[in-house]
Amino acid sequence: MKDAFGAPQSLLVLGGTSEIGLATARRLIARRTRTVRLAGRPSPALTAAADSLRALGADVRTVPFDALDTASHEEALGEVFAEGDVDMVLLAFGVFGDQARDESDPVAAARVAQTNYTGAVSAGLVCAGALQAQGHGSLVVLSSVAGGRARRADFIYGSSKAGLDVFAQGLGDALHGTGVHVMVVRPGSVRSKATAGLAEAPLATTPEAVAGAIELGLRRRSETVWVPGSLRMVMAAVRHVPRPLFRRLPV
Repeated sequence: MKDAFGAPQSLLVLGGTSEIGLATARRLIARRTRTVRLAGRPSPALTAAADSLRALGADVRTVPFDALDTASHEEALGEVFAEGDVDMVLLAFGVFGDQARDESDPVAAARVAQTNYTGAVSAGLVCAGALQAQGHGSLVVLSSVAGGRARRADFIYGSSKAGLDVFAQGLGDALHGTGVHVMVVRPGSVRSKATAGLAEAPLATTPEAVAGAIELGLRRRSETVWVPGSLRMVMAAVRHVPRPLFRRLPV
C-alpha cells in the first residue's frame, strides 16, 4: 500500500532500462518504495539497472518482457502480481524510430506503432485487470506532447503516442471508482541518451524532472501531468493554429 506521502511501497516498471523509469524508481525508493520489478528484454543494461537500484536499498528483480510479444504479456506480468500486490505500474517503454527512414520503410514504421501503441494497450490492459482485482494501485502511462498534434518531423512516433494517450484516458474513465488510479504523463522533449546529438527543442526537460512530476502527480491523484507544466497552455494554443500556418512553423 502507499505510505502517508502517496509513494508506493511496490513498483513495476515496464521498460526496465527507461531513463525516466529509472529516475522515477530512484526518487520513489528515496520515499520508501521497497520492492521494484524491472520488466524488459534481458540484457546487460537491464541487469545494470537492477544493480543500481539494489545499491539504494530496494529489493529488485528483473522480469523478462517484450512489448512486441503481446501473447506473452498475461503470463509474464501475471507472475509479478502473483508474488503480491503492486502499488504502482509505470508504463515507460517506447521507441522513437527514425522518421526519415521509417517513411520509406513501412515495416520499421509499423514496429514503432506496434511497440508504442499495440504493446502498450496489451500490457496496460493486463496490468489494469490485475490492479482492479487487488482493489488498489496506480497505472502511470508515459505519453508525449508529440501526440498533441501531428508534426512533419515526427508524425509516425507522434501518432503512436496520440493513440496511447487516448487509450490511457479511456482506461482511466473505465476504472473510475474501482480504486485504481490512471495517470497520463505528457513530457516535452526529454534530454536523454536517445536524444543526444539532436538539436534541443523548446521547453526541453530531463528524466529527473519527469520523475518529480510523477511523484507530485501521485500525491495529488492527478489524471494528467504535463512536464514542464507550461506545456499545457502552449499545446492548448498550438492545437488551434491553422494547418497552413502550422506547416510553416519551425516545430
